[in-house]
Amino acid sequence: MKEVINFLLCGVGGQGTVLASDVLVNVGLAAGLDAKQAEVHGMSQRGGSVTSHVRWGKQVYSPIVGLGEADILLAFEKLEALRNVRALRPGGLALINDQAIVPLTVTSGGQTYPADENILGAFHAVTERVHFVPGERLAEELGNLRVANVVLLGALSALLEADPALSGAALSAETWLKVIEERVPAKHVELNRRAFLAGREAVKVADM
Repeated sequence: MKEVINFLLCGVGGQGTVLASDVLVNVGLAAGLDAKQAEVHGMSQRGGSVTSHVRWGKQVYSPIVGLGEADILLAFEKLEALRNVRALRPGGLALINDQAIVPLTVTSGGQTYPADENILGAFHAVTERVHFVPGERLAEELGNLRVANVVLLGALSALLEADPALSGAALSAETWLKVIEERVPAKHVELNRRAFLAGREAVKVADM
C-alpha cells in the first residue's frame, strides 16, 4: 500500500459531506490506521461548495491533501467534481454522485452547466478510473434523499475492497456499518444500512 492514502471529499452544503468525512476518518481509525481530517471549508450552511480532506496511513502528520495528491476523489455533485479534478493524482480514483445541483449563476442565464461528456473528458485527462453512481436516485427509491451520501460511502467501500492497496487494510462492510450506526440517529440506522448496501451493489452491478 501507499504510505498514506489521500481522500478529497467535495459537494454542496446540505449533501452530508461533513457526515461522510467523519465516517471516513473513523473507518480508518477502526482499521487500526492513523487518520486525520481537515476542517470542512466553504459556506456549508448556505448551499455553497464544501470540501474536506481525509488521510489514512501508518503515520499521518498533516490532514491536508495538496493539488494533484488525492488518491481518491469522492464527489457528491457533478459540478463540484469538475471543480476539484485538479486535486486528483494521475491514475487516481474518482467516485462521482450522478447529481446536478444547478447554481444561481446558471439559472440566471450567465453560465451553462457542463455536460456529462465534458466532465468525463476532464477526468479522463487525469485517470481512466472514473465511476458515476446514481446516489440521488437510489436514495429516492429508499424514501429519503438525505441518505445519498451514505449510498456513495457504500460504493466507496466496495471499490476499496476490490483494491486493498488503496485502503491499506482489510475493511469489511460491517466495519463501515458500525461506524455509520454510531453517527446517525437510532431511528435512521436501518435506512442508512440499506443506503450503504445499495451503494455497494450499484458499483458491483456497474462492473459486471
